[in-house]
Amino acid sequence: MRRWLVFSIFLVWAAGLATIPAFLSFGHPAASDMDTYFIENGQAQAAANNIVTSIVFDFRGFDTLGESVVLFCAVTGVGLVLREMREGEERGDE
Repeated sequence: MRRWLVFSIFLVWAAGLATIPAFLSFGHPAASDMDTYFIENGQAQAAANNIVTSIVFDFRGFDTLGESVVLFCAVTGVGLVLREMREGEERGDE
């Protein structure tokens, strides 16, 4: 019984994945005002000839820095929680 349930869930999931391409248009992204803005003003504002480089390093630089700080804090927190106690070291909560 459980095997049929798992198979049924998998079948519904696979059918859902198979229908995704029918509703999406690949290769034709919707143009937005943001794209036009970056293409028209990216070189002048960032002083870079490569628009992709100017977006990654100039326009998204602070976003990437913020993401890095969040990731560093998360890794530090997990490391502190999971670290092993040395012999003779006492926990503060005991």
